[in-house]
Amino acid sequence: GNRVVVYSRQNCHLCDVAFEALNALQGELDFEWTKVLIEGDLELERKYGEQVPVILIDGDQHDFWRVDPERFRSSLERHRQRQ
Repeated sequence: GNRVVVYSRQNCHLCDVAFEALNALQGELDFEWTKVLIEGDLELERKYGEQVPVILIDGDQHDFWRVDPERFRSSLERHRQRQ
């Protein structure tokens, strides 16, 4: 399965919405996801501070602020074909 990482921070409502969307999609698609809190990591704060949640698929930035199921599905397909 693909590796999905979500950069997020504490008390981030959009992040919670994104996690719920990913959990729902997991029932249908083959991927693992983990969340990484950016607080206290200066480089991540600088890079992603204004955009969380930021969603990466296999290390490539996919989207930020929300998970669009259609876009997510087609991105996973593309990554699969590359593997």
